[in-house]
Amino acid sequence: MIFSDENAYLAPAKLNLMLNVVGRREDGYHLLESVFCLIDLCDTVYLRVRDDKQIILHNPQTDVLPEQDLTVRAAKLLQDKTLSCMGVDIGLDKKIPMGGGLGGGSSDAATVLLVLNQLWQCGLSRSQLQEMALELGADVPFFIFGKNAFVEGIGEKLTAINVPQRYYVVIYPSVNVSTAKIFNHEGLTRNSKHVRISSLEDNIVLHNDLQSVVVAQYSEVKAALELLRKYGDAVMTGSGSCVFLPADSLEDAQRIKDEVKHFYPTFCVSGLKEHPLYRLGFSS
Repeated sequence: MIFSDENAYLAPAKLNLMLNVVGRREDGYHLLESVFCLIDLCDTVYLRVRDDKQIILHNPQTDVLPEQDLTVRAAKLLQDKTLSCMGVDIGLDKKIPMGGGLGGGSSDAATVLLVLNQLWQCGLSRSQLQEMALELGADVPFFIFGKNAFVEGIGEKLTAINVPQRYYVVIYPSVNVSTAKIFNHEGLTRNSKHVRISSLEDNIVLHNDLQSVVVAQYSEVKAALELLRKYGDAVMTGSGSCVFLPADSLEDAQRIKDEVKHFYPTFCVSGLKEHPLYRLGFSS
């Protein structure tokens, strides 16, 4: 199926500027505190409404069954929750590396929920979509929220936070890190001190509690981190494998990218203040 630009909707990636593991619930889910920053590295999700209730993904990913893809699951979830009789054709243009800790799959799912909520005329509020989105994954509510945020709990507690405008060099070491493996690792500390939002507004110190465990398990991530640290304070995002370095100017970021892109897939990105769909009226 050929989609047109009028069917195209952006799904931005995110960086974890800091990530602390502060506890673990009895059900095994970890309690986190993190600053999520939207960036302008985006997938494009194509959505064309159908009237026969079918949900069809036209270009499934190589290693993911269509029914397991988060975009399909998101559409099915919205359909089930609202008893909608509508369907959708879905196409994906992936730019965000899979398994890199950038939230690409979660962002794709959030875009599906935001857009289909309007196209199917479901009438759900953003808070209702966020609550629903948690069933798909811990990062999905953030992309529904659509602004840079201090994230707590298992991803359900979101507070908008001001993140200074920066540029970032992001390296993808071309390895897919298993989130479950990292969170279940015996070497992971789960008792970091709580942070105050007020202390983050002026000074976000790059940090990731998961990094030491990932580096010990994945030599590719360790090597990428060491390379980027030649240029400044680099850190891993999410549960890996991508690592990133902030830069004060686009010129600095581009220069560093040009020097390291021969070793790894590398991106020069800008931080965003809000989700691109906000400008298109999908904020509620």
